[in-house]
Amino acid sequence: MVLHKRIYEDAKKSDGYRILIDRLWPRGISKEKAKLNLWLKEIAPSHELRKWFNHDPEKWMEFQKRYRSELNGNKEAVKELKAIIREKGTVTLLLSSKEDRFNNAVALIKILKL
Repeated sequence: MVLHKRIYEDAKKSDGYRILIDRLWPRGISKEKAKLNLWLKEIAPSHELRKWFNHDPEKWMEFQKRYRSELNGNKEAVKELKAIIREKGTVTLLLSSKEDRFNNAVALIKILKL
Protein backbone atom coordinates (compact mmCIF):
# COMPACT_ATOMS: atom_id res chain seq x y z
CA MET A 1 0.00 0.00 0.00
CA VAL A 2 1.29 3.46 -0.93
CA LEU A 3 0.15 6.49 1.06
CA HIS A 4 1.14 10.12 0.96
CA LYS A 5 1.13 12.94 3.47
CA ARG A 6 2.85 16.14 4.45
CA ILE A 7 6.16 15.72 6.22
CA TYR A 8 4.95 18.27 8.78
CA GLU A 9 2.39 15.76 10.10
CA ASP A 10 3.49 13.53 12.95
CA ALA A 11 5.04 10.21 12.01
CA LYS A 12 2.91 7.20 12.83
CA LYS A 13 3.70 3.50 12.95
CA SER A 14 1.00 3.00 10.29
CA ASP A 15 3.13 5.06 7.85
CA GLY A 16 5.38 2.08 7.35
CA TYR A 17 8.50 2.96 5.36
CA ARG A 18 8.77 6.76 5.06
CA ILE A 19 10.24 8.29 1.90
CA LEU A 20 10.69 12.01 1.29
CA ILE A 21 10.10 12.65 -2.43
CA ASP A 22 10.89 16.39 -2.56
CA ARG A 23 14.07 17.63 -4.20
CA LEU A 24 14.56 20.29 -1.49
CA TRP A 25 14.70 19.63 2.24
CA PRO A 26 11.51 20.99 3.90
CA ARG A 27 11.89 24.15 5.95
CA GLY A 28 11.74 23.85 9.70
CA ILE A 29 11.96 20.04 9.83
CA SER A 30 14.85 18.42 11.63
CA LYS A 31 16.08 15.03 10.50
CA GLU A 32 14.98 13.64 13.85
CA LYS A 33 11.40 14.94 13.49
CA ALA A 34 11.19 13.75 9.88
CA LYS A 35 11.80 10.13 10.93
CA LEU A 36 12.72 9.23 7.35
CA ASN A 37 13.81 5.90 6.08
CA LEU A 38 14.93 7.41 2.78
CA TRP A 39 15.20 10.73 0.96
CA LEU A 40 14.66 9.83 -2.70
CA LYS A 41 15.12 13.30 -4.19
CA GLU A 42 15.96 11.81 -7.59
CA ILE A 43 12.28 10.86 -8.04
CA ALA A 44 11.08 14.46 -7.53
CA PRO A 45 10.12 16.69 -10.45
CA SER A 46 12.91 18.88 -11.79
CA HIS A 47 13.29 22.39 -10.38
CA GLU A 48 12.06 23.79 -13.69
CA LEU A 49 8.94 21.63 -13.76
CA ARG A 50 8.16 22.29 -10.10
CA LYS A 51 8.46 26.06 -10.54
CA TRP A 52 6.42 26.03 -13.76
CA PHE A 53 3.61 24.00 -12.18
CA ASN A 54 3.45 25.91 -8.86
CA HIS A 55 0.48 23.70 -7.81
CA ASP A 56 -1.79 25.42 -10.32
CA PRO A 57 -4.85 23.16 -10.88
CA GLU A 58 -5.15 24.45 -14.45
CA LYS A 59 -1.69 23.05 -15.21
CA TRP A 60 -2.35 19.69 -13.49
CA MET A 61 -2.87 17.55 -16.60
CA GLU A 62 0.17 18.99 -18.37
CA PHE A 63 2.25 18.67 -15.20
CA GLN A 64 1.46 14.94 -15.05
CA LYS A 65 2.51 14.48 -18.70
CA ARG A 66 5.77 16.34 -18.18
CA TYR A 67 6.49 14.53 -14.91
CA ARG A 68 5.83 11.18 -16.61
CA SER A 69 8.32 12.16 -19.28
CA GLU A 70 10.94 13.03 -16.64
CA LEU A 71 10.33 9.71 -14.87
CA ASN A 72 10.76 7.84 -18.16
CA GLY A 73 14.27 9.31 -18.28
CA ASN A 74 14.93 8.37 -14.65
CA LYS A 75 14.42 4.62 -14.67
CA GLU A 76 16.84 3.91 -11.81
CA ALA A 77 14.93 6.00 -9.26
CA VAL A 78 11.63 4.51 -10.43
CA LYS A 79 13.08 1.01 -10.19
CA GLU A 80 14.38 1.73 -6.67
CA LEU A 81 11.00 3.06 -5.50
CA LYS A 82 9.08 0.11 -6.93
CA ALA A 83 11.49 -2.36 -5.31
CA ILE A 84 11.08 -0.66 -1.92
CA ILE A 85 7.29 -0.80 -2.23
CA ARG A 86 7.39 -4.51 -3.08
CA GLU A 87 9.74 -5.22 -0.18
CA LYS A 88 8.26 -3.00 2.54
CA GLY A 89 4.52 -3.32 1.93
CA THR A 90 3.30 -0.04 3.40
CA VAL A 91 5.16 3.01 2.15
CA THR A 92 4.32 6.66 2.82
CA LEU A 93 5.53 9.24 0.31
CA LEU A 94 6.27 12.48 2.15
CA LEU A 95 6.26 15.97 0.72
CA SER A 96 6.14 19.52 1.99
CA SER A 97 3.36 20.86 -0.25
CA LYS A 98 0.22 22.22 1.41
CA GLU A 99 -1.73 21.24 -1.71
CA ASP A 100 -3.44 17.91 -1.05
CA ARG A 101 -4.79 17.03 -4.51
CA PHE A 102 -2.36 18.59 -7.00
CA ASN A 103 1.13 17.54 -5.93
CA ASN A 104 3.98 15.31 -7.03
CA ALA A 105 3.02 12.45 -4.67
CA VAL A 106 -0.48 12.18 -6.15
CA ALA A 107 0.98 12.37 -9.65
CA LEU A 108 3.69 9.79 -8.87
CA ILE A 109 1.18 7.29 -7.46
CA LYS A 110 -1.03 7.75 -10.51
CA ILE A 111 1.77 7.66 -13.10
CA LEU A 112 3.40 4.54 -11.63
CA LYS A 113 0.01 2.96 -10.84
CA LEU A 114 1.07 2.29 -7.27
